Amino acid sequence: MSDIILPRSFYARPTLEVAQDLIGKVLVHDTRAGLTSGVIVEVEAYIGEADPACHAAPGPTMRNAPLYGLPGIAYVYLNYGIHYLVNAVTEPAGSPAAVLIRALEPLDGESLMRRRRARGGRTRPSALLKDGLCRGPGNLTRALGISLADNRRDLTSGPLRIEDRGLLPRTIARSRRIGISVGVEADWRVFAVDSPAVTRTKRSGSSA
Repeated sequence: MSDIILPRSFYARPTLEVAQDLIGKVLVHDTRAGLTSGVIVEVEAYIGEADPACHAAPGPTMRNAPLYGLPGIAYVYLNYGIHYLVNAVTEPAGSPAAVLIRALEPLDGESLMRRRRARGGRTRPSALLKDGLCRGPGNLTRALGISLADNRRDLTSGPLRIEDRGLLPRTIARSRRIGISVGVEADWRVFAVDSPAVTRTKRSGSSA
C-alpha cells in the first residue's frame, strides 16, 4: 500500500472517533533540513466551548481561530512560553475541537530528530533514547521542527501532513487527559498500549 495523506473528510467527524483513528497514522514534516516522521501513539481530544480544558472555552479569539475553521488544519501554539504543541482540527467548520498529538514512535529522520532535541542542551544526540525522542507533545514538535510558523497549515497537503502508511492496527486504550487541571473527568486520552513511546502515567486506561 502506498502512503496516503489523510483527506479532510477524515477530520470532519466526531473528535473522539478521529482521536482513536489517528493511532497508527504517521505525522510527517518535510523541511529544508530534511524529512522527519513518526507513528502517532498517543493523543488527546479537546472538544468545544463546554470543555474547560479546550482553548475554545472562552469563545472565539484571535489565538483559537483555527479551531473554528476547516477540519484537517494544524493548530500550533506556544505552551507556557516554552513548548510548541501541534493539534489536528476536527469536526465541521464552526464546531471548535481538535486532537492534540502527544507522542510518536520515530520513523524517518531519526538522526535529525536527535540533533534537534539535543540543540542547546548538554545531552549528546547519541545519548538520547529512541523511545523518548518524541514522548510528550513538546518533545515531538522539537524533534520534527514544528513551530508557530506551522500554525494553520493544511494537514491534507504540503510539508506538514498526516499519512496512512498501512501499518498494522494497534491495540488502544483510553484514559483521562493528563497535564491539565480542569476537565479531567473525561476519558479523552487515547494511546497504543504496547508503545514504549507513550507518556508514563499511573492512571490506568480502559480498552477501546
